Amino acid sequence: MISTDVLRMGKKYRLFNYGETYEFEIIAFVGEGDYLLKDLHTLETYNFQDLVKFGKSKDYLLEDYYS
Repeated sequence: MISTDVLRMGKKYRLFNYGETYEFEIIAFVGEGDYLLKDLHTLETYNFQDLVKFGKSKDYLLEDYYS
């Protein structure tokens, strides 16, 4: 598991939280620990804080994504 402090633009990551899996690329640093993300499957963009706004569950895991 990695910390959100080490996320880098252009890198790909996988997040597990509340039984959901998200695979994304960091597009930009928004501020206050938030990032603009691009979903690797749908190409939709969203903010990292939207993924964790309800907290971190027991299955929370953030890792590098190697396709």
